[in-house]
Amino acid sequence: MEKVFNKHETLFTIALIIMYVVVNSYLMQNFGYTSIQSAIVNTIMSILIIALIIAIKREKYYGLTKANNSKKFLYFIPLIVISLFNLRNGIHLNNPTNEIVSFIITMLNVGFIEEMIFRGFLFKSIEKDNVKRAIIISSITFGIGHIVNLLNGAELIPTLLQVCYAISIGYMLVMVFYKSKSIIPCIIFHSIFNSLSIFNNGESNIISIVILIIICLTYAIYINKNIKD
Repeated sequence: MEKVFNKHETLFTIALIIMYVVVNSYLMQNFGYTSIQSAIVNTIMSILIIALIIAIKREKYYGLTKANNSKKFLYFIPLIVISLFNLRNGIHLNNPTNEIVSFIITMLNVGFIEEMIFRGFLFKSIEKDNVKRAIIISSITFGIGHIVNLLNGAELIPTLLQVCYAISIGYMLVMVFYKSKSIIPCIIFHSIFNSLSIFNNGESNIISIVILIIICLTYAIYINKNIKD
């Protein structure tokens, strides 16, 4: 299995991205992310991805290891600040407890899956040929992937804003992964950031989005310039 995967790594990655997008678009349209169905399906996908990584013996290769030298990464404080972005207007409980629990379970898994897909499989499959290209493709693909929300009924302008800050977040996270050799900080950040969105009571305005983008890009540039590969 390991040899087959190594030979078709890029093809597998593309197939995995398509499958993930199709499955979650279906879940969103028919059940919503607050449903138990979404929680169960995304949990199964996470388990399958973990099983695959273990089977091909690539835990360290895909960054499932402790990040070294946290001090140089400013103890990942910028990630903590951004992860609390959805609580800027306070905590609002607008959903029943069962929906909140299902949503958080779903988002914890989505955070893990998307990081493994975009920062793990996709980035690593391209990195061996061209690091810069891998960084760009991983960042942009992650951001553009959010356009699928239009198919789920989202409005155009909010979705385009989401794409812009998703690209900046994607760039920041790929730099964290590339420089730290660990994907765990990315998974933790992504999972918390998504999970807390259920407590947000309002649309993101342009000013808040711009602030978020500036923080992401500043941190990414800092990492790129101050931390050796």
